[in-house]
Order: sequence, then C-alpha cells, then structure tokens
Amino acid sequence: MSLSIIKPGLLDTIQDMGRYGYSSWGINPGGVMDSYAARVANMLVGNEPGEAVMEIHFPGAQLLFEQNALISITGADFTPTLNDNEPVSTWRPIVVRRNTLLHFPKWQYGSRCYLAVHGGFCVPRWLNSYSTNLKAGAGGYQGRRLEKGDEVPFKENSIYFAGLLKESREYQPLNWRVDTGKTYQLPHEILFTIGNEWTQLTHTSQREMLDNNFIIHPFSDRMGYQLRGVALQQQHPAELVSTGVSFGTIQLLPDGQLILLMADHQTTGGYPRIGHVISSQLPKLAQLRPSDSIHFSMVDMPTAEQLLFSQEHELSIIQRACHDHLNQLVC
Repeated sequence: MSLSIIKPGLLDTIQDMGRYGYSSWGINPGGVMDSYAARVANMLVGNEPGEAVMEIHFPGAQLLFEQNALISITGADFTPTLNDNEPVSTWRPIVVRRNTLLHFPKWQYGSRCYLAVHGGFCVPRWLNSYSTNLKAGAGGYQGRRLEKGDEVPFKENSIYFAGLLKESREYQPLNWRVDTGKTYQLPHEILFTIGNEWTQLTHTSQREMLDNNFIIHPFSDRMGYQLRGVALQQQHPAELVSTGVSFGTIQLLPDGQLILLMADHQTTGGYPRIGHVISSQLPKLAQLRPSDSIHFSMVDMPTAEQLLFSQEHELSIIQRACHDHLNQLVC
C-alpha cells in the first residue's frame, strides 16, 4: 500500500502548501516551491488542493508503485517514463498498475516536478502541515529527504480506479490534461511591487534594476536565489532592525547584489527589502534554474491583486473540471 524509493533523486521530499502561524517561533512556512503545479497535481487525481505531494528535483528518483494507483505529474518536465521505455505526459491523470516503475531519465524544462497520488501520502502532520522542514528535521517523511529503500504509504483510496486498466496494459492515461495557461509564459520576466526600502536605492540603481538582467547563482536553493548582476547602490547605507520577510521578498545585500527569498526562507531579515515578487509569479519563479536570467518589471498593487485573482479563478475552473471528469468515470 505504498511506493518504494528504488533510487533516490537529488532532493525528493514530501511537501504541502506550508506551515503557517509559527513564524513567531522562528519556524518558516516552507512548503512546495511551485504551489500552482502542486495544487493542479492534486486536482487531477481528485484530492483537495493542499494534500501532500512529492517534490522532485532533477536527477529524479526511481519509484516503484506497490499497488495500483491514480497519479499525476506536474511542474517541470523531466520526461517521466514508466517501466523500461514508455514516456507519459505531464499535467494528466494516469492509472498505473502495481509493480510499475516510474523514473525521470532526461531533463526538458523547469526545476521541480510534483507527484500526486489519489488519496494522498500517509505521513504524520507536524504543526498542522505535512511539509518537510529539513533544517528542523521534522515534518514530511521522517523530517528528511527520501532515500533508497524508503516506503511511503498511501492514504486509503476512496475510489477504485483499477477497473480503468485493461488487462494488457500496465498504465492508462485518462483522456484529459490541464493547459497551464498564462502561468508559465515569459518565464524570465518577473513582476514585483516595491518594498519598504525601495526609496533607499539611488535613482540610478532603481533604473539599473529595471533595465538589466540578473543571473541565478549556482549556490541558490530552496531558501533563496542569489542573483548576480550590476551592483546596486543605496543613497545612505545604514543597518536596519530585522523585520519580517516572506516568499518572494527581494533583499539588497551589502555588496550591492540581490537575494530573492524562496519557500524555505528565514522568518526575519535585516537587509533592505527593495521589492516583493507578486504571488502569481512565484510558481514561474520556482521553475527557474541556476544560470537562468531574471528581468524585473514593476507593477502596482491593484495589478498584482488582479493577476492573483485571475490565477485563482483559473484554478477553481480546473478543480471543478477535474472533479466532473473523475465522477463521470466512476459513476
């Protein structure tokens, strides 16, 4: 009643939408880097959008399903392949038979993909979340990345999907998939709103931030993207009292370079917060890789809100459509 890790990947962890309400204790929200892809993965298999998923980086793991399962894979495209050489589509529900092997032999696009199973993964909650906090060694699967020999159990299935498999087939893609729409268009253009310390930049540096590209440094990780580009200058450099930061906060380091905080960011920071990537752009940002470039474009708060409302509306339509398709199959 689980899947087994035959060969571990670079960084495979159990995540959900994050652990909120504990920042005052110094515990960050964490959670998936690409919430759009993770939510759609769950919707495709009939789960609630916030159910636990497996976040997979490339090189990805080799996984063996020890029971029949309805699965979906979204986000980055690492050419998911079943058994020896049978590539399957991303952003689509697939019924797989027991003893089917899933692996990811070739990188095509993106930085992280998400595996969801109908019913969800059966792991204990820590502080109301399934997310793995690697620094605390808590949450997810034993508080750590998945390793060879681990067996991740599934929750009990509410619907029997094995009947959709023909006896001669090891897997069966279902006949619909999700169009990701505008979410991942223009991947290198990142929209942001100004932060509290934006005006501390010189006028020249404000223009330079908007006119130049910034490169993601190889040392970047789930905690933050270190950016390399033109060094920005403050009008009157000064130390700040540490204040709250969030996923998407753009901070200015003392050497004039930028750091962009990601899902595993610290809860407070003392560097100037010169901007915040808007929420609807975070999924696109999460799929960028080291050496990719970023071009920042400024928007106002009403525009940021409208883009988020539009994305949430799109997700609600996807959820309703997936629910209807699955109901038609099992009724």
